[in-house]
Amino acid sequence: MATAYVLINCELGSEEAIIQQLKGLDGVKEVHGTFGAYDILTKIESDTVEKLRETITWKIRKIEKIRSTLTLMGIEGQT
Repeated sequence: MATAYVLINCELGSEEAIIQQLKGLDGVKEVHGTFGAYDILTKIESDTVEKLRETITWKIRKIEKIRSTLTLMGIEGQT
């Protein structure tokens, strides 16, 4: 199982709408609003790293009002 954590910056006031959209995506396991440098933290799981990349690139990063993302990929075997 491949895991990634995506930190998201979005336009002011759009957090709730983006969180709801993220919750509807396949592979999204957790979504949390945050305080600090990033607005939203998302945990994604998939069978392959390629599917994670597709979800991040073609689904998450295409959501309107997302300004930027930072992806942290989990290392298999280090849990």
